[in-house]
Amino acid sequence: MSGAAIGIDVGSTTCKVVAIDAAGNILDRRVEPTDPRIERQVERLVGELRAAAGPDAPLGATGYGRKRVPGARALTEITCHARGAFARARRAAVLVDMGGQDTKVIRIGPAGEVIDFNMNDKCAAGTGRFLEVILGRLQVPFDGLAERVAAAPRAVPVSSTCTVFAESEVISLVAADEPLDGIVKGLHTALASRVAALARGTQAGDEVLMSGGVALNGAMVAALREALARPIRVLPDPQLVGALGAALSVVATR
Repeated sequence: MSGAAIGIDVGSTTCKVVAIDAAGNILDRRVEPTDPRIERQVERLVGELRAAAGPDAPLGATGYGRKRVPGARALTEITCHARGAFARARRAAVLVDMGGQDTKVIRIGPAGEVIDFNMNDKCAAGTGRFLEVILGRLQVPFDGLAERVAAAPRAVPVSSTCTVFAESEVISLVAADEPLDGIVKGLHTALASRVAALARGTQAGDEVLMSGGVALNGAMVAALREALARPIRVLPDPQLVGALGAALSVVATR
């Protein structure tokens, strides 16, 4: 298909692939857990999406595994997420992208350019992995999580900034008979405060967009909204923003 392209975002926990047409509309998509054998996985996924994009559609790849995608143009995450977010929002904004391995705060200009960005360090405490590990330890499912957290009368403070230490801390809180829902609310509050610290320096009037797998967690969206004291707009298909940006990037340079 003329003008079509395929974008891949190989993240630490999920692999996202989209096929787009010349206008940037998503024709097909795939989201699945990242396989350690990335080359095999992306070869299969790209093969599936070529039915929609055509056999000669260019391929762009981003994410931590971008250099392991055969035949793809490797692209930086910051550029791809900014491009994908701007395609969705069509205006200047601040993007908070929360994934499994890292969290990015990107200030996007009125033409979709990257003005500035900030990222958490490599510690999982500022990422979706933080919640995944500790909620798993507490045996708290993601289903109904937002309602549970919203109904909790108070957040039990969680002070540890390391995932390993936080896990030990929450087990101690459970042993001390602190309410489980309050502990879970405290986890979200602690994570939101770390992410909000990355957004320091953004303008008060900037619209805040959210992408990444954690954007599907309504409790995290609510906690971040409170931490930033401003509205949060979750982008459509938040997991696909990076892959969309990768596809748009290779279209732009054809």
